[in-house]
Amino acid sequence: MFLGKDIIGNPVITVSDGRSIGKVKDVYLTTDLQSVAGIYLGSKGLFSSRSSFLVKSEDVVTMGEDAVLVKRDEVIQEEKDVSEIEETWLRRDELQGRTVDSPGGTKIGKVGDVIINKEGKVLGFSLSQVYISGPIADNHSVAIHTVRDVGHEDGVMTIDLEQAEQQELSVT
Repeated sequence: MFLGKDIIGNPVITVSDGRSIGKVKDVYLTTDLQSVAGIYLGSKGLFSSRSSFLVKSEDVVTMGEDAVLVKRDEVIQEEKDVSEIEETWLRRDELQGRTVDSPGGTKIGKVGDVIINKEGKVLGFSLSQVYISGPIADNHSVAIHTVRDVGHEDGVMTIDLEQAEQQELSVT
């Protein structure tokens, strides 16, 4: 397991011929925050003709701390050509800083990063700030199974505090 930031800047390499076809600029997550939806490769062009590029997760063979392997170089798509981005994808950088609280309104902390495995499954979230003491403060993280509301409506992620304090996920 690793943090989303650990793959930022890594080369994207094709397994078909070993060519580097870009570098990871960010990660797209599914809006339910369960998995990686794609890899953002950045933008090219000037002003109004600027285009953003990505690779869908179905074309990713594996994500590692040193590189992201994709099937072939034809997997790169322009963001404007991927219709599901608007409704079902969320960029990792849009999640960072999101407040985390309990159903009763107790502030737990703020999302620092996403914790993922090499298959692109989200395991949980590291916390950049923690406002409580106990196991969550010790681990600086919350597991995905403790999330009750991802916070799309109000910008606040709600977790089951009791369950989160019993987790074993740690990024320290």
